[in-house]
Amino acid sequence: MARAQCLAKAAWLTLFAMLAGSLVLTRIANAADKVIFVTDYGLYGRHSYYFVAMEKGYYARENLEIEIVRSQGSANTIKQVANATAQLGFADAFAVVLGRANDDIPVKLVAIVYPKPPHAVYVLKESGIAKPRDLEGKTLADTAFSSVPKLFATYAMAAGIDAGKVKWIAANSDALPGMLTARQVDGIGQYTVGEPLLAATAAPREVLGLPYSNAGLDYFSNGIVASDAMIDANPGLVRRFVRATLDGLKSAMADPKEAGEIMHKYHREIDVDIAVGEMRKVRELADQPGAPLGTTDPGRIRKTIDIVGATFALKKTVSPTDVFAPGFLSD
Repeated sequence: MARAQCLAKAAWLTLFAMLAGSLVLTRIANAADKVIFVTDYGLYGRHSYYFVAMEKGYYARENLEIEIVRSQGSANTIKQVANATAQLGFADAFAVVLGRANDDIPVKLVAIVYPKPPHAVYVLKESGIAKPRDLEGKTLADTAFSSVPKLFATYAMAAGIDAGKVKWIAANSDALPGMLTARQVDGIGQYTVGEPLLAATAAPREVLGLPYSNAGLDYFSNGIVASDAMIDANPGLVRRFVRATLDGLKSAMADPKEAGEIMHKYHREIDVDIAVGEMRKVRELADQPGAPLGTTDPGRIRKTIDIVGATFALKKTVSPTDVFAPGFLSD
């Protein structure tokens, strides 16, 4: 009898150990994939939709644990992604094209977030500058690595003005708003998504933007990027990240106020109203009537590459398949 009880007890212990082991293996199997995501530059209200995706559980739904880190520019972003310091990032298409053509950086866009050009020159309304022609004879400022001044000659040609009559000087990004309001320069380079923060800094003076898109320039800008290695080795993870992020973008575009509040919750230093304004600017760039968020086409990628080639020196030819990887917008 005692022996039977011992055998029964041993059987129960064995079964318990098997169940416990199974539970551990299940937890391991279901452990979220950790992803480091790097922005294009800093951390601002324009990045709210990533935190919306985090807050609403879109990343968790895709079994992803996301850490968002800041970059010092798109060129830095694609290097971090290529070196696997970050698994995914947000970068300008120009940086991707230049990285491929000049430095063989193996990174591609997998979804376009800004299908419309965000580049612009901002001036004070009181300056009397109201149209591109008014920029002739003026001095503008931007950072040394910004694509706004580098693309200015292309913009000037499209706008019908003489780029040679406009002087550009380099300055630190933090100094640009003050230089504009102090009238040390006549205008500064800026992405349109940065207008709300610039306007708040310049208040009570009003700012005016001269977007490059108004001159008819049409090219892709920022999007989600991944390395060739990540695309080849773990396309499912990339697809899950894109799906969750675009769901976050869709939610943020539908309710910019909520998005701004969520951004402020995660980063108290970011003003809610400015975050709301920046998210509205993102909506202007991201919205493609009649087309799902993130979509692209080879023709416009080709046009983007051609504009980069006309603006910068390229060491080698780049094709659309070199800079964009399709197939990550749906299962």
